[in-house]
Amino acid sequence: MHVLRWNAVLRQWVAFSTDRQNRPQMPANWCPFDPGSGKVPDEYDVYLYPNDFPGFSPAADPFVPEKMPELFAENGPCGACDVVLYSPEHTLPPSQLTLENWRKIIDLWTKRTAEHAANPDIAMVCIFENCGEAVGVTMPHPHGQIYAIPFIAPTVETEIESARLHAEAHQGECLFCRLVQEEVAQRSRIISEDGYFAAFVPFAARFPAEVGLYARRHVRTLLDLSVEEKHSLAQHISVIRRKYDCLYGFMMPLMMVLKQAPLRDTEAPYHFHVQFLPLQRSATKLKYLATMETGYGSFLADTAPEEMAKQLRMCKPETSI
Repeated sequence: MHVLRWNAVLRQWVAFSTDRQNRPQMPANWCPFDPGSGKVPDEYDVYLYPNDFPGFSPAADPFVPEKMPELFAENGPCGACDVVLYSPEHTLPPSQLTLENWRKIIDLWTKRTAEHAANPDIAMVCIFENCGEAVGVTMPHPHGQIYAIPFIAPTVETEIESARLHAEAHQGECLFCRLVQEEVAQRSRIISEDGYFAAFVPFAARFPAEVGLYARRHVRTLLDLSVEEKHSLAQHISVIRRKYDCLYGFMMPLMMVLKQAPLRDTEAPYHFHVQFLPLQRSATKLKYLATMETGYGSFLADTAPEEMAKQLRMCKPETSI
């Protein structure tokens, strides 16, 4: 079964790909991402690997946009799913990647975004990383993923609508630009900043030690970033990941989410940023997305953003900005 089905109550598409049930679960003695496996080159540094169990595929039925799908509508999950292998070293934590390594990863993200931008069937590019067993990682090798999907993801749709409402109420002002300006001015939640990016724990953070990393300049996608901005982005990602792992003394389970504007809606008011969503609320406790979060969509926060920002600022990883 490989299809999109319409959830008429939540007004969102749900991707069904039953082959994903066959994914390996933390294999002990073999990894397809390791050199010598026969699945990847014997030598590589950063490598794009086609997902063996894709939720979206170029071979799938095409997606037909509909203004208001029928109650039990189905659609084609045409798209692509790739794995981004960060390193050939099987047990290397992402926090230990070099700055040069992160720069190569960003270049690969950018290249793949440009390739998908040339395909009219792709609506947006979702770049993300799941890190740690607590998040549900099935392969321990350091890697992230790139999904090219034929519709705009629900969370991004909500963010765009919020930005539209803000612009209407404030003479066209960008909601995200204003947010960054205010966080930088208040400083109580800032983690790191330079002339290109600012990282902070959001005022209404939903996850413990959540961090938002925003471009200072108004840019929409990776394709808009200058060479200097890409270098700054690599620096910030490196520092944030190192801070996370030194916060409690072990690799932080988290989700890293790159948020880009939709490819086809050039008028959508959006602003490139990265979200880090950790699940560790203390050295010994995890944040579970239980009934209020999952069933009702209302988050209960266990940590104060200002205090978490202070703790992250105090963490002194080997590299800094």
